Amino acid sequence: MLKMNGVELFLLGRTLMKIGEEAMPSEGIGEHSTSVRTVLIVVSDLRGHPGTTVGEIAARTGLPQSAVSASISRLRAVDAVITETDPKDRRRTIIREAPEISERVTQVRDTPIDAALAAALGTEDPARVSETVAALEELASRLIPGSRI
Repeated sequence: MLKMNGVELFLLGRTLMKIGEEAMPSEGIGEHSTSVRTVLIVVSDLRGHPGTTVGEIAARTGLPQSAVSASISRLRAVDAVITETDPKDRRRTIIREAPEISERVTQVRDTPIDAALAAALGTEDPARVSETVAALEELASRLIPGSRI
């Protein structure tokens, strides 16, 4: 049996990102220049660094500051984050995840991945899709701290 190498793992990650992006509902959010992938990178960074700034997110993620700003704007529009002026330095804006889960975030989290996964697998076999979902849930529970799974 061959063992997965770093390149294969990277390619698997990219494939899973594309499937995830396909699975997320996009109706009702309008046109945006910022990709869903970029927004999710920002969300991931915010979870690990609450009370941060656009510049700090850009430095940690390697994203351009303009892309981080656009992502924060999208997240504010759906009430997923809150921003406030830093009381210690009024020129800085502090960003946090919203304490309440917005309707949009709930909708995205509750949308099943089955259809996007079936398309990527090239099958409509519910047993194969279900088996793959279970494997992904197991992987997520092992690798993502604080996973809801």
